Amino acid sequence: MTSPVSHHGSYEYQDPKSEEEVVNVTFIDRSGNKVPVRGKIGDNILYLAHRYGIELEGACEASLACSTCHVYVDDNYTDLLPDPVEEEDDMLDLAVFLRDNSRLGCQIILTKELDGMTLTLPQATRNFYVDGHVPKPH
Repeated sequence: MTSPVSHHGSYEYQDPKSEEEVVNVTFIDRSGNKVPVRGKIGDNILYLAHRYGIELEGACEASLACSTCHVYVDDNYTDLLPDPVEEEDDMLDLAVFLRDNSRLGCQIILTKELDGMTLTLPQATRNFYVDGHVPKPH
């Protein structure tokens, strides 16, 4: 089975085939509005947000070259996510308004254990991809 990330969002536009696949997620947008969405196991948070019109940019299209899909993960769910890979940590280091529960949405793949998770969008993101800044590894 290929990773959902390789689908560049097409997978996220498919509805769950059964209730067992459903993973409910709530986004809190920059205005503080709660937006509940019905995702499914294997969905990538970045592309799921795009499906439902959530303003989660994703300028680099999940290639770990920006931090525009930066989200805050509900503290009850941070330990249920795999540890970030080094490239994600490097991009998060460049994110504005970084917190202990910061993650990149493009690196969060839904599992059944994440049902009920809330993701909050930070006040702003910085788009190095467009600004011309080329992040250098540490």
